Order: sequence, then C-alpha cells, then structure tokens
Amino acid sequence: MAQNGKRRPPLVADKRYAKPQKTRKKPTKGSSGKPPRKPRRAARNKPRRQLPLILALPWALIRWVFRIFFRLGMVTAVIAALGLGAAVWYTSSSIPPLSELVDGRAKGSVTMLDRYGSTYAWRGNQYGGLVTADTVSTHLKNAVVATEDRRFYRHFGVSPRGIASAIRINMSEGRGPLEGHGGSTITQQTAKLLCLGTPYDSSSGMSEREYEEDCRRSSLSRKAKEAIYAMALEAKFTKDEILTIYLNRAYFGGGSYGAEAAAGRYYGISASELGPAESATLAGLLTAPSTYSPTASMDRSWARALTVIKLMEVQGYLSPTEAEYARQNPAQLSEAAERKAGGYFADWVMGEGPSFLTRDTTEDVIIRTTYDQQIQTAAEEALKHIFDTKVSDGSEAQAAIVVMSADGAVRAMVGGRKTKVSGAFNRATQAMRQTGSAFKPFIYAAALDLGWSYSDVIVDEPITINVPGSGPWSPQNYTRKYYGPVTLTTALKNSLNIPAVKLSENVGRENVRTVASYFGIDSDLAAGPALALGVSETNLLQMTGAFAGILNGGSAVEPYGLVELSLLGESQPLMEQEGGIGKRVIQTAAAEQLVYMMNQVIESGTGSRAKLEGREAAGKTGTTNSVRDAWFVGFTADYVAGVWMGYDDNTPLKGVTGGGLPAEIWRETMMRVHADLPPRPLPMIRPEMAPVVVEDVPDQPINPGNIFNGGNNRAPREDSLIGVIQNILGIN
Repeated sequence: MAQNGKRRPPLVADKRYAKPQKTRKKPTKGSSGKPPRKPRRAARNKPRRQLPLILALPWALIRWVFRIFFRLGMVTAVIAALGLGAAVWYTSSSIPPLSELVDGRAKGSVTMLDRYGSTYAWRGNQYGGLVTADTVSTHLKNAVVATEDRRFYRHFGVSPRGIASAIRINMSEGRGPLEGHGGSTITQQTAKLLCLGTPYDSSSGMSEREYEEDCRRSSLSRKAKEAIYAMALEAKFTKDEILTIYLNRAYFGGGSYGAEAAAGRYYGISASELGPAESATLAGLLTAPSTYSPTASMDRSWARALTVIKLMEVQGYLSPTEAEYARQNPAQLSEAAERKAGGYFADWVMGEGPSFLTRDTTEDVIIRTTYDQQIQTAAEEALKHIFDTKVSDGSEAQAAIVVMSADGAVRAMVGGRKTKVSGAFNRATQAMRQTGSAFKPFIYAAALDLGWSYSDVIVDEPITINVPGSGPWSPQNYTRKYYGPVTLTTALKNSLNIPAVKLSENVGRENVRTVASYFGIDSDLAAGPALALGVSETNLLQMTGAFAGILNGGSAVEPYGLVELSLLGESQPLMEQEGGIGKRVIQTAAAEQLVYMMNQVIESGTGSRAKLEGREAAGKTGTTNSVRDAWFVGFTADYVAGVWMGYDDNTPLKGVTGGGLPAEIWRETMMRVHADLPPRPLPMIRPEMAPVVVEDVPDQPINPGNIFNGGNNRAPREDSLIGVIQNILGIN
C-alpha cells in the first residue's frame, strides 16, 4: 500500500509497563507535629577524640597493668587447675579399695550375752558388720542425707555454697570463719573419718583419742587438704560408695561405730529394719553422739529426731502422712538398752577374761555369760526399795549384792546404789572389807568336819587369851552378856563371840584358815585368835562363793561369769567354762549339819528378818567392830545371795547390823528371785527336835598346842580334808 511518498515509521514493541516514577516520601509528623530527625550516620572515618596527654598516659598504664594481671591470672588459674587435678588424681590413686575403708577401729569389741543368749551389754568399739547404701534402711539413708548434706548427690565433694553459708553463720555469731559450722559435705566428713588417709599408729606417741582429735581439727591448711581428699574420693568412688563408707565409720554414741552396730545397740534390730522414727534418731546423733544419745536423755534425743523428721518431710523423703505417723510413734529402745543393766557384771567379766580377748582385743568377740537379767532386775529393785523406804534421805551409805547358783555361776551383781553405770567402782568385787560374824560358819565347818556335832555343848563364859606380842585379849559377846553352856547350833544362830573363839582355838586356827581358804576366801587371813571374829578382809563375791560351797555339800566353788567366748562369725568357741565346783573341803554330813545350823539363824536367830514365807533358807549375819560393815549372806536350795552395806570411807553405820537392813535387802532380793519358783527343801539334817543343853557339861580346857584335837578330844575323820592333811604330815 502506498505511503504517499512518506517513509515508513520504525517498528517498535508495545509499551506494556509504565516507567516507574520516582516518588519522594513525605515525612510523617510525630505527636508533636514536627517530622522526626534523620538518624545520624556513624562517622566511621572520623578520628577518635583524643584524651589530654596528662590523662592518656595513666589510663594507658592502667590498661597495660590490667592486661598483664588478667593474663597472669588466667595462666595461674590454668596452672592451679592442672595442679589441683594432679593432686586429686594422685590422692585418688593412693586411696585403698572400699573393703579396706569401712572399719576404721584400732581395737575390737565385746558383745555379751546372758544365760539365755540375749544381748545385754557391750564393751569396746562396736562394729556390727558391713552395711551398704543399698542394704541399709532407705529411711536411714534419706535421714542422713537430709540432715548432713541435702546437696550430696549434686556437688563434686565440696560445696562452695555450703562453705559460704557456714562462714556467714559463724561470723554473725561472733566466731571465727572456721569455728563452729564447717559447711562440710558428707564427702568431707568421710575424709575426716578416714583421717585424710593417715591410719592410726600406736608407736607415734599419740593416744587413739589424741589421734582422733587431730584428725578433726580445723585450720585453713587442713581444710584445703580435706577438700582435695574429698574430691579424690569423688573421683575414686560413686556417691553411694562414699555414703557406704560414711555409714560404716560414723560414730553413733554408746561405743557404736557404724549403722549396724548402732541399730543393734539401741533397738536390737538390723540397720536394714530401721523405720523413719529410729532412722531420724540415729541421724540426729551424728551432730553430737554423747549429747543426743537416747540412753543418756530420751527427751533430748527425740527433740533432735523431730527436727530430722521435719527435714525429711520438707525435702520430700517422707510424705506428710508418714512424717506425722513418725512423730506420733517415737522410737523405742530395746529392753537391754533401756535397762542399761549389768554394768558391774560386764565390767567384772571383762576383768576376769584374758586381756587380749577382752580389754585389749583387736577382734570382735562374743561372750556368753551366766548373767540373768530377771535376777539382776530383782536385786536392783530390792536395793532401791529398801533405800527408798528405810534409809534416810541424803544418806551416802552404799550396798552391794551378788546372786549365784550353787556351782558358782554368778547370776546378778550390784556394785553400788547407782546401777546404770559402766566402769564404776564395784563394791562387790573391789571393796575389801572385814566380814565380822559372817566368817563364823567356817569355824563350825572345820569343827563339824573334825567330828563335832551340831548338838555338842560349849560354855559361853569370860575368857582371856595371851597373844604373843600383844598381851592378854578378852573377847566379849555383842550383848556384853554370857550364856553359860550352849549348843553349837545356839552359839551360831545367836552369833555368840566367845564360843566361836573357844571353838576356833580348840579346832586349831590353821584348820579354820585352811577350810576358809579352800572354800574361796582368798585373802590374808588373820593369824591371831581374833580370826574367829572376822577381822580379816575379803570381798562380797568371795564370801558369796564360799557360802555356795556350803550349799552344794561341802565342795569349793570358783565364782564364774564367762561360759563361752568366740569370735564374731565363728562357730567354734575359743574358750568354754562348764562349772565352778572344785575339790571337796568338808564332808557332806558336816555340810548338812552346818546348813541346818545356818537355817536356825534365820528361823530363830539373828537373821530372822531374812525369813522367807513358805521357803527354807539358811544364812549368817555379820557386823564388824564399830559397825563399819554389815553383812548378810545366805541361800535357798536354788540360789546363794550375799549383801554388804557400809560407807566407802569406813564411817560407822548408825543403827545398822547384819541382821537389820542387809537381811532385809537379802529377803527382798530372794523374794523377787524366787517369785516363780516352787519351794525346794534345803540339803540339811532334820532332827526331831532342836538341840538343847541337857545338863551342865564343863567345857574342855583350851589347848592351842594340840591344834588337831579339839574339844572333847575328838579325832578328825580320816576322809575329811583335815584328816588327809594329818595323814600327809604323819600326825596322830
């Protein structure tokens, strides 16, 4: 198509999009109506503002010093960390295995069982056996953690927060930062119990007590070593293994080391059987074992336990219901722990046994004894009853009681008015006192064995004996009266002095001394005629044992308390004792006459206040010169008992004789001892009628030179002890 002479226009594409136009954003007005300011752009290339030279130089110096010290601190910290790590590693490598750390005692222990096999006393450092964090009662484990270290399972052996808190408390209470609260974790306490790995050495010159005190002293250097050792324990053992060491080595009071010993000592059960109340009580002991011991003060101990129960509840170890039940049901001591009886008896057995197995033992020993807890209780109650009802308040008079079987097996022992003791002065075994007329049965024993009879007559009349070196001696009866011809039975039951002296001189003092010593009076018996009046000294245990010899038919008795001794865990005993009866001293016939004569002492003589209703008994009173000692020793067919009363400083008793308060104590004791026993007859003669003086029989003159032929020219029996001695010596 023609273009009418014009050029064709160039072909171009359609403009589909408009070219964007540049728009200028209008500034918005602020609340004030003015547009906001433009942000200032940092002048990066603008030079910094220079400080004046006088200030720039010190500032540069400060920055330089700071950088130096910072770098030195970092280097020091790294070196210290490396050193600490090396110390912990080295200490950890030197720590023995777990099995060697659970029992740290230097000595062993002694556990005593009564005649029926029940535990009644402990001596030495008790260790009941290994417990672990898995086998011990969960309640005890939780109580210890809640009380001693609630962050135990979260720290690395040392608790900086606990240390800071302890320092703050100490400073606020006016003490030094390391005095009082230590902020120690259970791991640190375990380190102390291990004495930082230094075992006790007896050759060091330190006692065991001094060693323990040194292990527990607080100082900055000691705390540092303790921290390193604690971290080493954490590196060596698991948390439960550390807790195992702690639960086995911690002291819980009463000589008990470790949870197992404490559970047995206080509650008579295993540590695995402890409930919340018992566990709280034991955990409370760890702070101050002597102060919070339940055997020392139950009220104080339980008050501390209530605090532990509260901590267990707050930390979630006990539910509110469990905690309330524990509060309403306090822990109850075992019968043996509650009584705390048998202390005198246990101390005596410890002294009688071999020292390397009792007092100085390094092993754990079990001793089965002759002790009877019911008889012990009977004796203690009898003593208390008499002193409460018949002795004036404030009196410092003392008394002792021994009860034994006829073979010498000691069943009970009271060594003084304070009965719940350990290591106290034992008046039954340690007090050597004159026996007074309680010695007279041995004079009559010698005479009866020589052929005298219970019905023979002797004249009670004034006598004077010339004692070489001392001059004339004229004994008197207690009543200051003379009774003329009397039978031996009457002379003994009324405790007449002159017939006893005359009989002793006729029988021979040496014979009397021999009979008494063979019966067990192991002391320096007097050599003069006053021997007959009991001026020699002995103790209550020996006297009671000598009377047991009369009861058993005339054989010597050795009082004993140890029946069997064995090591813990061993089935075969190391020592055994079957009985205390020894050789025969007088013949059975003589013993039966003597028992009858002593029975009359109680039936109608000086010992009538000891009479037991419905039960035969025999005995003898004893009162020394100036009434410094009063005795009553006697027996039934079942038991022998001896009672002594007096002052420790030998002050004379007021209004007391052997037939008074001692006889009443004896009676109260034997009534309780025999409460459940049927009556049994005494082994004695039973004449149809009591012996009487038929006619005046002139007494034979005293002939001290002929010591083997006594009154009425009687010859000793050939089978008697005295007859045997005469045969050996060739004396007719």
